[in-house]
Amino acid sequence: MSSPNPSTRCLNSNKIKVKNPVVELDGDELMRVIWKDIKNRFIYPYLDIDIKYYDLGLPFRDETNNQVVQDAAEAIKQYSVGIKCATITADEDRVKEFNLKQLWPSPNIAIRSAIGGTIFREPLIIPRIPRLVQGWQKPIIIGRHAFGDQYRAKERVLDTAGKLEMVFTPEGGEPEVVEVHNFSQRGGVGLAQYNTTESIEEFAHSSFAFALSKKMPLFFSTKNTVLKKYDGRFKNIFQHLYEENYQEDFEAAGITYEHRLIDDMVAQMIKSEGGIVMALKNYDGDIQSDIVAQGFGSLGLMTSILVSPDGRTCMTEAAHGTVTRHYREYQKGNETSTNPVASIFAWTRGLIKRGELDGTQDVVKFAKALEQACIDAVDVDGIMTKDLAYACGKSDPSSWVMTNAYLTAVEKRLKTYFEP
Repeated sequence: MSSPNPSTRCLNSNKIKVKNPVVELDGDELMRVIWKDIKNRFIYPYLDIDIKYYDLGLPFRDETNNQVVQDAAEAIKQYSVGIKCATITADEDRVKEFNLKQLWPSPNIAIRSAIGGTIFREPLIIPRIPRLVQGWQKPIIIGRHAFGDQYRAKERVLDTAGKLEMVFTPEGGEPEVVEVHNFSQRGGVGLAQYNTTESIEEFAHSSFAFALSKKMPLFFSTKNTVLKKYDGRFKNIFQHLYEENYQEDFEAAGITYEHRLIDDMVAQMIKSEGGIVMALKNYDGDIQSDIVAQGFGSLGLMTSILVSPDGRTCMTEAAHGTVTRHYREYQKGNETSTNPVASIFAWTRGLIKRGELDGTQDVVKFAKALEQACIDAVDVDGIMTKDLAYACGKSDPSSWVMTNAYLTAVEKRLKTYFEP
């Protein structure tokens, strides 16, 4: 893969001006440590940038009774671009570990609720890194509808005989009762889930707009043959909005939209060469994004961007978590070989969006140069972290480097793109 043309901007001259602010959301554990290093190496030395900082680390979320998350979400809505470090989603063990006031929800849920839209996860292709699915030559981007369904469901264990019913009471009307199942004495389990027309429409608008921006065909998948009304509602809304708002633009761009059953779509995805956007319901998108990440080589090479329905507001982040296991080693004073690529790309994708919104091409060019430096350090120089070395079938410790060494290699590459 060729390197970008070196910029004529010197490191010792004025920094590149980022016209409008970005919102930074700091995180937890090892990724918080690496995040700070990324800023010190690749952001502050090159950019004149106004960063609106919010600490979403679990201790500060607890200290502010989670208000910092709401404040960060409002800031993203105000400034249009959020760049997020990986954060802890607390469980009962974390409540004890951090002596939390309560079990705080994932900050991503609050931010998604505030912005709306869809999460798009895109793998980063590095030619040197072999793909488990060898036919995949182009990215497969997963658009996940991150609202409702199983993730806001109500569930119950039913430990005796009885009747399970679903009740809907129209405003000003009489209750409508649907019998679900009559349970025997041994009982069973029950689950009720929902979605909203507004959220489904936002999901559709985001998906169509994103596919147009990428000039890639869009496939939307459900199991509407089983969930004829639930998934059928999704399918019908997508089709209506496509015909009313997007069909002409899709045809002009030479791309297509199609609904396919989820099982058929997964089979098609596996045997394709890639180059598609797949819009999926919440749970399906959660599962398929990890499958796609591993199929392309590593979860550490997967970007994630939350895009609002109008495409003008976004939050970028890595698709992985805080790497707790490596953090425990860091706490012991040991170096780790943790892949920082997706976290660097969280910054670059946010900066690219900022530059596009502001019409500042030098910001976009810088971000793309930093992305190329990350790729060339691996693909050209052969310098990689342990996960990528293992993906290449190399288990000898001499075949990988620690995180700091990889970041140094990227830094060296980037400096060659900006004449000293």
